[in-house]
Amino acid sequence: MITSTSNARIKQLALWNQKAKERKKDDVFIAEGVKMFEEAPQGWIREVYVSESFYEKITDTLAAKLDHCSYEVVSDTVFQKISDTQTPQGILCVLKQPHYDFTDLGVMRQTHPLVMVLEDIQDPGNLGTILRTGEGAGVTGIIMTKETVDIFNPKTIRATMGSIYRVPFIYVESVTEAIERLKRNNICIYAAHLKGKRYYSELNFTRGTAFLIGNEGNGLKDETAAHADVYLKIPMEGRVESLNAAIASAILMYEAHRQRN
Repeated sequence: MITSTSNARIKQLALWNQKAKERKKDDVFIAEGVKMFEEAPQGWIREVYVSESFYEKITDTLAAKLDHCSYEVVSDTVFQKISDTQTPQGILCVLKQPHYDFTDLGVMRQTHPLVMVLEDIQDPGNLGTILRTGEGAGVTGIIMTKETVDIFNPKTIRATMGSIYRVPFIYVESVTEAIERLKRNNICIYAAHLKGKRYYSELNFTRGTAFLIGNEGNGLKDETAAHADVYLKIPMEGRVESLNAAIASAILMYEAHRQRN
């Protein structure tokens, strides 16, 4: 059992939790909590850490999965050091980062793909929520700009509630090139934009569809929005000008889901 916060492995875990550069260098990410461990693909798991108090009351189901992993018991004090939450559940796993390419987004294989294109999303919770909601709504893939927050940020991972394991995603150098490639695959590009003239409920999302969602503070860049086929808007009452990026994404994704079902 590891009882010292000065242990080299514990220091490394703290670095992976805190720094995207370290996660990228070692091609790993950290997922914390019982649900994240239970749903983690076995082939992705590299290391598992459990707190002493958690290990003492572990269920038979979790124990059976742990038996197939390399795991380490650590003191509760040490676990608090490596945890990214205020009240840790007591189990944490290190996983290899998944890698996808454009063909994994369902664009070429599926008849009517549904893709989210995210430009410079900065809030980890927003990104994780979009990924989780996207899985629920049947999104086939997510495209992100390089300036979008790291999808392996612990807060993002936590917000995905396991969807990080199942929804393919890519970061792209040029979002406009990615949009044009989607168009070449017969996908209609819709921009959620303040200049939109038509409400989202008036449009047809049953064919190949991609939604462009911009930065929380600034929205879509003009040069990105210019590549959209259609500007759309979401009804607003009162003095509200725009919605949270994750909420706007959810409305559009589930409208597409409703139309398709």
